[in-house]
Amino acid sequence: MSRVADAIARAKADGRGAFVGYLPVGFPDLQTSIRAAITLAENGVDIIELGPPYSDPVMDGPVIQQATQAALAGGFRMRDLFTAVQAISAETDVPVVVMTYWNPVMQYGVDRYADDLLAAGGAGLITPDITPDAAAEWVAASERTGLDRIFLAAPSSTDERLDLVVKSSTGFVYTVSTMGITGERQELDKAARTLVARLREHGAENACVGIGISTADQIAAVTDYADGAIVGTALVRALGDGGLDALAEVTRNLAAGTPSAVRSHEN
Repeated sequence: MSRVADAIARAKADGRGAFVGYLPVGFPDLQTSIRAAITLAENGVDIIELGPPYSDPVMDGPVIQQATQAALAGGFRMRDLFTAVQAISAETDVPVVVMTYWNPVMQYGVDRYADDLLAAGGAGLITPDITPDAAAEWVAASERTGLDRIFLAAPSSTDERLDLVVKSSTGFVYTVSTMGITGERQELDKAARTLVARLREHGAENACVGIGISTADQIAAVTDYADGAIVGTALVRALGDGGLDALAEVTRNLAAGTPSAVRSHEN
């Protein structure tokens, strides 16, 4: 069973979309990043998304890049990721997924990475820069361990690519709201709604929309047609500017956007 899909199902049973919250591991330091993730869980996040810092974060916007660079400068090491996942999972039942570029997984060893993530209590991986057809080793490792594998779909994806992503993903499909890097945007692209509809046509059970979502109103708009909304930059900024108290307040405010009408695809 998918712990991630179960979390989304629980949110649906409550009549709302799921709230997925992203934070980098090790920012502003390892112990504070652990408490920050637990703070997300305590204030309305349904799925925690942890990002291990990476030296070449091509998809990340400036706020997240600055945070991850600070974490690297502070001495982050890969073992810290598993330490964090274990500590967070010991204090909350909210599933923890890791959003990671693929090179660090390859360097660590795919099977070793999967085994250590499972042992720490992690629920799965979001892999933004590898496609299912290039991920045979990870697909095999995830099937062996039961970890969720969450691939990305973009507005530019062909029908053939969407079909492959839907068939290969478990938990949910990470639905990119717009082309480009992460960050806050005043208006989400209408392409996200179209992309979710296309994913439904290909059989996707769960589609969560990320990139550019930063307000409760945007979460409400997205969860009117998708199964969840993913927020990163607004949470990272709150933690960086105001610490855990500010993070808790922003998380609660964002969580207020998750209740919504019955999804249009269920009508």
